[in-house]
Amino acid sequence: MVKIAVLGSFNMDLVMRAERRPEAGETLQGEFAMFLGGKGFNQAIAARRLGAEVVVAGRVGNDDFGRLFLAALDREGIDRRAVVVDPIAGTGVASIIVEPDGTNTIVQAPRANRNVTAHDIERAATIFVGAHAAMMQLETSALGVISFASAARLAGALTVLNPAPAAIVGDELMSLIDVVVPNEIEAEALIHASVSSTESAFAAVDALRARGPETVVITLGEQGAIGCARDSRVRAGALQVEVVDTVGAGDAFCAALVVRLAEGAAFADAMHFAVAAGALACTKHGAEPSMPTRDEVEALLQKGSMP
Repeated sequence: MVKIAVLGSFNMDLVMRAERRPEAGETLQGEFAMFLGGKGFNQAIAARRLGAEVVVAGRVGNDDFGRLFLAALDREGIDRRAVVVDPIAGTGVASIIVEPDGTNTIVQAPRANRNVTAHDIERAATIFVGAHAAMMQLETSALGVISFASAARLAGALTVLNPAPAAIVGDELMSLIDVVVPNEIEAEALIHASVSSTESAFAAVDALRARGPETVVITLGEQGAIGCARDSRVRAGALQVEVVDTVGAGDAFCAALVVRLAEGAAFADAMHFAVAAGALACTKHGAEPSMPTRDEVEALLQKGSMP
């Protein structure tokens, strides 16, 4: 079993399902649900369900939401010794609108996530012992991400950055990353150029590799994903599924890609496995509930699609 360290971000997702996004000044009615989420949390859950040993670092608030996250990590069998309960800031919250076709828009209030310190990572240094890979995103503090990447690189783990939410990423962090996995919008923020076609997406891959990461994968939603690792250039087409909610699909993709790369799979195999995991995450409501198991992903790959 491979071991993956994850820099956790924890956001309680407050989800409204509506016929469309409201216009400025407009009020719409919809259906409400609440789910555990946050990119780091989702990726940790997905990696665990896909068969990895997972240890997570991060911060939650000293509140009911925080306690729900800690209980969920325990329930999934995830090592949470490096998760700090913040004495001041509350647990992160995300407000999400999901439209009938499954697309979503999100506004976050990071709260405790933004208080992750370099000291938090230093105190949690033992989580990297024996780790095959380390995953991080941009929902925590910038200093926390750099400290996490540095510690993981020092320990010899494969460092993986999902640069979300979209932001400019400095050279210091990029120099510490082995694998970067943005979507189209995030890739555009990183290279300051449009990513609107397969050709421009591969150009973005090359531009990102020039900044340091040896492996770059860009997710393209319903078009699947493209990527390059060393001399291998892969386009993995999407699988047909019944989409009900795209929240968490990118997180499932990232976790699946990392699990398979950590297991030593060929790059193309890891890409197709990740596309299947991302597709499955679109078939259920909410983030945490939609993170697929290993058996579910392998079954979808064998079938090729779902009606």
